[in-house]
Amino acid sequence: MKAIHKHPLILGTLLLTGAGLATRLIGFFYRIYLSRLFGEHGMGIYQLVTPILFLSFSLTSAGFQTAISKITAEYCAQQKNTRQVLYTGMRCSVLLSLLCAGIVFCFSEAIAARFLSEPLCAPLLRVLAFSIVPGTIHACVNGYFYGLKRAVVPASSQLLEQLVRVLGVWLLASRLLSVGKTPSVSLAILGITLGECASMLYSVLAIQRQDNAKPSCAGTCTRSDALPLYRSILAMAAPLTANRLALNILQSLEAVSIPAALRLYGYDNATSLSIYGVFTGMALPFLFFPNALTGSVSVLLLPIISEQNAAGDTRAVRRATAKCICACVSVGLLCMFAFLLSGRFLGNFLFHSELAGYFITMLSFTCPFLYLNTTLSAIIQGLGRAGTLFSINLACLLLRLGFVLVGIPKLGVKGCAPGLFVSQLAMTILYLSVIRRIALRS
Repeated sequence: MKAIHKHPLILGTLLLTGAGLATRLIGFFYRIYLSRLFGEHGMGIYQLVTPILFLSFSLTSAGFQTAISKITAEYCAQQKNTRQVLYTGMRCSVLLSLLCAGIVFCFSEAIAARFLSEPLCAPLLRVLAFSIVPGTIHACVNGYFYGLKRAVVPASSQLLEQLVRVLGVWLLASRLLSVGKTPSVSLAILGITLGECASMLYSVLAIQRQDNAKPSCAGTCTRSDALPLYRSILAMAAPLTANRLALNILQSLEAVSIPAALRLYGYDNATSLSIYGVFTGMALPFLFFPNALTGSVSVLLLPIISEQNAAGDTRAVRRATAKCICACVSVGLLCMFAFLLSGRFLGNFLFHSELAGYFITMLSFTCPFLYLNTTLSAIIQGLGRAGTLFSINLACLLLRLGFVLVGIPKLGVKGCAPGLFVSQLAMTILYLSVIRRIALRS
């Protein structure tokens, strides 16, 4: 037990895994509750809004969170002022989030009608706009604590956000139902906003508590350091932001293309949407559930690799990389055999859907690559190769989209799984080749 407490990667992984598993379990039952509260049509409208949320996070938070985490780890290793990294990154990120929130709020009608093709989404977008700035601040503070290898705050704020979201929606919906009113779908979006506000306040209080504790990694910082720091953060965040934006734009295009490709195969519109809903709303989330473990490792592996790389300790980098790869492959193989043998039973038992069981069984072969790629991408980021990571992800997403546009119209339901498998396999090969090339040069 003492070794666990002393090792930040092991302790942090346990904390994030516990919070991730709890959050996913709560979210699983919460989704069942929402489907019963709003019905299929309401859930469809709710799902249409999520691409805007993901795009907003990609633009304003994702790249800056990773940049703050990486540079904080480097500053801590060099005994520089880590707090300056947080404030500098947050200024850039919050400015973008204010702009993004204003656009979503003011142009909600146009976004709903032209981009989402559903005017009923406009009120939801206006509520969603108020969650962007709190979510940005929360993400930046999380990145800061990841860089310090203190996972308690990110893990607890993640759980708090989910609890406030679920309890807020449940209490408000119960109140409306008790007086004979029907809750609208905007209530679910309001829950997102409440959760982000609660996690933001908690994160800010955590920073204040750390101020009182006088952290060790808080050396002096002069004004002459500010401009190079801005450049370092923006240079790191820009390709990561482009990476996330490309990911979400292509995923949004895929969301539109899959039902269209199924219609080209011969299914009617209702059947196409049902197949798409089972594939993306049941099978894929179930497959991603074990990623709570590998995802936690990857988040905390980034600052550790960054710190070791900045110190020039290539042997430690190689040792940490090898151990994490072996662990992720082991988890992936275990899950692959489990889903392969019990996928059809799980689909029928959990979702009452034979199609869900079919997809879980077919997608089980993707598990070793799916879980490993999360960790490999963190290693490449920690080694400072964000541009290379962007190129690989973009190529593999285009490959996956190509399978959707070509394979599904010819194979129907059977064409949904191969694209994911081939793209994840290609991603693993490219990631490993980059890491191997870097290792040979060092």
